[in-house]
Amino acid sequence: MNETSIIELVETILTEISTAGGIEAAAIASRDGLLILSTLSEQRLAERFVAMSATMIGAAETAATELGMDIPDKIIIESKNGKIIGMGAGPKALLIVMTGSDASLGLVLAEMIKVSEKIKNVLGE
Repeated sequence: MNETSIIELVETILTEISTAGGIEAAAIASRDGLLILSTLSEQRLAERFVAMSATMIGAAETAATELGMDIPDKIIIESKNGKIIGMGAGPKALLIVMTGSDASLGLVLAEMIKVSEKIKNVLGE
């Protein structure tokens, strides 16, 4: 598969999750926090969003490992204005979404699980 078709597949996947109810922004990042693709229109905001989210996910994974727990499946940050949810999408990528306060957490998580598997398959295991 060439690079153009991979980018097109990833764009399609990101568009798919963006249509889930309550999701205001979605992004795919490398595990070290580099932006792969985002639905945010401002590039600098997208880069900060994924960098900070990747740092939080990495910290949660380190904390869990240090405490003898399994690596977390997802992290959820909740505020009165919404949520930021991050999860792994294979060994190379992260899927991160931002929701409004009225988003159905169950629906969003179900979509994220489905989409993270697609990302994992496209970007390689």
